[in-house]
Amino acid sequence: MKKNRNEVLQKNQIARTRITDITAEGNGVCRMDGMAVFVPNTAVGDELDCRIVKVQKSYAYGKIEKLVVPSPERIEPDCAVFPQCGGCVFRHINYAEELRLKVGFAAESFRRLGKLEVTWEAPEASPQTAQYRNKVQYPVAEQDGRVVFGFYARNSHRVVPHKTCPLQPEIFEKIATRVVDFANENEIPAYREETGEGVLRHIYLRQGAHSGEVMLCLVCTAPEERFQPFAKQISADFPQIQSVLMNINPARTNVILGKCTVLLAGKSAIRDVMCGMETELAPEAFYQVNTAAAERLYGIAAEYAQLSGGETLLDLYCGAGLIGLSMAGRAKRVLGVEVIAQAVENARKNAARNGFHNAEFFCGDAGQVAQMLAQRGERPDVIIADPARKGCDEKTLEAMVSMSPE
Repeated sequence: MKKNRNEVLQKNQIARTRITDITAEGNGVCRMDGMAVFVPNTAVGDELDCRIVKVQKSYAYGKIEKLVVPSPERIEPDCAVFPQCGGCVFRHINYAEELRLKVGFAAESFRRLGKLEVTWEAPEASPQTAQYRNKVQYPVAEQDGRVVFGFYARNSHRVVPHKTCPLQPEIFEKIATRVVDFANENEIPAYREETGEGVLRHIYLRQGAHSGEVMLCLVCTAPEERFQPFAKQISADFPQIQSVLMNINPARTNVILGKCTVLLAGKSAIRDVMCGMETELAPEAFYQVNTAAAERLYGIAAEYAQLSGGETLLDLYCGAGLIGLSMAGRAKRVLGVEVIAQAVENARKNAARNGFHNAEFFCGDAGQVAQMLAQRGERPDVIIADPARKGCDEKTLEAMVSMSPE
């Protein structure tokens, strides 16, 4: 009789194996008794003794019992709380290998979802790989009777407190530390997901990469008056802080921001520069978190667009319009489409602020507006699409095809 795989591979079984691949979630892949086993915190080339911790019908999960021969791609992690913190999965792998892996993830997506074999150019490294994030949303929790901030442990909502994240600007951690110190001194309790009680949920910070301006947004379950004088004090202590806001989110939800935002000090938005264009950032506004990499990405898109000055450019899912506007000086017309009304208003302001009078923005579903533009005879020469993670729907793709862009 043929054995069931679960009878071959058993929980707590230990065997020597070798990691041959990495998943997009950061789990190493090896095979034991013919079954794929996913092992976190490993690198391609690791030889290890692997302990099985969970067995499913067609795969299993393991952990490192003993690292026998480390992969040549391994490096010493530069973060004191890796891998307990779930914010990163590749801090033990060198950056060149990380880029190679990510090209593989993209290729596999094209192959699996689109049945396409794609020829890839070499990946381009980020201009900055440390302290590059212009935005952070620290969850807040109470541990040992103290309010703390940090990031969630992997696959959980347990906060791992720390103050030296290599990805965040140093000022973010200093400001967040001041916030939790004030909360502890004034007995302002942290939000507790399991009961819905408490006040302070998240500490949300943004910084203009070029302007240096900082926004502090305190996400609370209800208005907390004691943060009003604090807002003025922390703005005085940190001159970079140009905006202090309180967002009210009483809902029992994983969504960070609620619908109501109150200005406590300074301005309601901060300013920054993207691809030479001035823009304003409100708490709700989408903005690429790695400014230098985004500017390079937009520049590469402009190179591919090959604009000579006479073209009509259609920017679908345009957000605040920055991709299309970054090319507006080289196009005859820019048409932007975005479903979020506030983002469309921001796009129009960005166009006016930077002196672009050849840009027109439409509020609506990308597919519906694209169909409307096609029906009224618009024939864009170039189309940019930067959709959400679910991608373009069929209606949008059909409209793009019907426009026959060059």
